[in-house]
Amino acid sequence: MAAFPWDGVIPTEDLEAFAGGREMIVRDLDVGDSPALLVVDMTRAFVDSAYPLGWSDTGWPAVDATAALLAAARSAAVPVFFAKGYHDPAHKPRPAERGRWKPSQRRIGEECADLPPGDVIVDVLTPRPDEIVVLKGSRPSAFFGTQLPSYLIHAGVDTLIVCGMTTSGCVRATVLDAFQYNYNVVIPHECCADRSQISHAVSLFDLHMKYADVASTNEVCAFLSGHAERRHRRPARVPLNDT
Repeated sequence: MAAFPWDGVIPTEDLEAFAGGREMIVRDLDVGDSPALLVVDMTRAFVDSAYPLGWSDTGWPAVDATAALLAAARSAAVPVFFAKGYHDPAHKPRPAERGRWKPSQRRIGEECADLPPGDVIVDVLTPRPDEIVVLKGSRPSAFFGTQLPSYLIHAGVDTLIVCGMTTSGCVRATVLDAFQYNYNVVIPHECCADRSQISHAVSLFDLHMKYADVASTNEVCAFLSGHAERRHRRPARVPLNDT
């Protein structure tokens, strides 16, 4: 059986409760013909322990895995999107922008005063000029109040590969919204990370059993490679008219 990130965390009775139903834990990816990659909050603030919300022990390995995934997506010529907070990395959210985050989240700007701005995508994952960065402000989901749905419709996307930081926060919120927009959702689990390892594992299990397919990065890269081959073999579209 394939190794999953929740192995040793989810109680046996819970696994048995799901294994006997329709939603099998071990299953093939449910994907379409037009995938896209969405990298959520792979910023200094969430990756690096120098920042209050960062956790280097898991954040930087997730960055390394995402770099490989990003290379596979670009090689397959699938649309790539990123999501982060604000256009200006040094922006200090106003109360209405910040919303109802708990007090520990509200003090983060003050605690980071002596550090470089954290709302910056890490260098190894720097978006290319043709890759859109969705600005989601202080909201967890990359869909909430943004143009992301419009971008995905324009690109004809039917399958969204979602990764980033943090698993139990912005990744989970984004996956749930993608599901509600009727996208097939795939989560390469090595490309996600969290400060809380139990929250990471339990969130991935819950998402896998309800809203998405959790898979290894290698499996997702293989899917992208196969997509590139199928796309290469696909005959050119015949114009509807010659005008």
